[in-house]
Amino acid sequence: MDLIYLDYNCFQRRFDDPNQIRIQIEALACQEIFNRAEAQTILLIWSFMHEDETLLCPFPERQEFALELSTLCQIRIGPEDAIYSLAQQLIEQGKFSAKDILHVACASYANANFFLTCDDALMRQAKKLILACEVLNPVDYIRRETP
Repeated sequence: MDLIYLDYNCFQRRFDDPNQIRIQIEALACQEIFNRAEAQTILLIWSFMHEDETLLCPFPERQEFALELSTLCQIRIGPEDAIYSLAQQLIEQGKFSAKDILHVACASYANANFFLTCDDALMRQAKKLILACEVLNPVDYIRRETP
């Protein structure tokens, strides 16, 4: 069973501009991932970084939706010194925001099989790192995991 760490943008993709075809497709892929988590065919990870981003979100509807989706995440990751140390090592290898590299470090710490993000820049940078998990866009994950 796949263990997946979703970048926070996957939890919020349905709220982005629906006039863009790419966003529509990514939102559908993210929803399919949540459907699979609900069916317990994959495992999702929820970290302290997801929690922080949710609490900082200024839109109550988006907060509520992310917290509802968090109930589908079977694995919980709290702040750990090892995550911060790993993030410090990884940030030296690329151009990352502190928030983004902490998400990548959480995925690595949790031994995720996949780190999924809708952020092209983050994906490009994260693919340059030596990680145990594969970095993909949610659409690419669905394409490869659907017979």
